[in-house]
Amino acid sequence: MDSLIAFFERIDPVWAALIATTITWLSTALGASLVFFFKKINRALFDGLLGFTGGVMLAASFWSLLLPAFSMSAGTGFIKVMPVAIGFICGALFLFILDQLLPHLHVNFKDTEKEGIKTPWQKSTLLFLAITLHNIPEGLAVGVMFGGFALGIPDATIGGAVALTIGITIQNFPEGLAVAMPMRRLGYSRMKSFLFGQFSAAVEPIFGVIGVLMVAAITPILPYALSFAAGAMIYVVVEEVIPESQRDNYTDLATMGLIIGFILMTALDAGLTG
Repeated sequence: MDSLIAFFERIDPVWAALIATTITWLSTALGASLVFFFKKINRALFDGLLGFTGGVMLAASFWSLLLPAFSMSAGTGFIKVMPVAIGFICGALFLFILDQLLPHLHVNFKDTEKEGIKTPWQKSTLLFLAITLHNIPEGLAVGVMFGGFALGIPDATIGGAVALTIGITIQNFPEGLAVAMPMRRLGYSRMKSFLFGQFSAAVEPIFGVIGVLMVAAITPILPYALSFAAGAMIYVVVEEVIPESQRDNYTDLATMGLIIGFILMTALDAGLTG
């Protein structure tokens, strides 16, 4: 782990963010690749993995994003809270607007429960877009963390950036599965199901680089940017991940998955930043 941290310390932050988010993308591809071996996945396992994903995202939002954002904010009392509150609300609103405009369908939802602008697009396309929405704040969060480290801000550590990358890498595995498996059940070929599944995370490297460049261009926005990413991630968890994991008979398993994911991400962050 020390060698991984040392590697990211030595390279340009833009390249660091690009490499880190490419790794998270590859994790999505690895999850999607299971479609070559299975046509369906046990629903109890799937709901547990969804819950786990939500737990990782919640913990990452607090320990890796919100807490450093609070530490970086100037002033005291309500003045210190304002950048974090503004960034958090803007992040949630950003995902809310995308959610209202972009046609998509969550994994366990029926065709009649499509969201966004009405469209004749196929169910497979809507599933793909739903998972793609998940990945925008994740890529942005990693990029912002590497950008903060490059600026020498004490609370934006390389250990925190690596911990966030590892956490997102772990939880991206079931996201690739969440696109590929439903498409396979709809009758698509294994290859096409895999390609859709892994491409759902292609936005992560793009937004990772955007995050670095944004912070480097306007240094004072870092607390806003970190809390923006946190607001977007928590919006995804509450609006999409948790409801999807609670729609069947395995709600307790999904809840325990969330707890385990939260603890694992907390341990990663503490171990790599403390």
